[in-house]
Amino acid sequence: MQSKEDTIKGTVIEAMPNTLFKVLVDGDKEIISYLSGKMRLHRIRVLVGDTVELLEEPYGGKARIVKRL
Repeated sequence: MQSKEDTIKGTVIEAMPNTLFKVLVDGDKEIISYLSGKMRLHRIRVLVGDTVELLEEPYGGKARIVKRL
C-alpha cells in the first residue's frame, strides 16, 4: 500500500470517455489517469480545472486519482 507521501498533485486539463482524464503535473508533464474505486462508488465528480491528488502506477503510464482538492 502506498502512503500519502507518494501522491503527486496535478490539474485536470481534459476529460475523456470512461472516466479517464489527462492531468498536467509539474507544469509540463501530461499523465493519463483514471478514478479510484471509492470515488466512483461515492460519485465524486472531477471536472476540467480541478486540482487532484494522484498515485502513479509503479509500471508507469497511468495514474489513479485518489482525491479532489
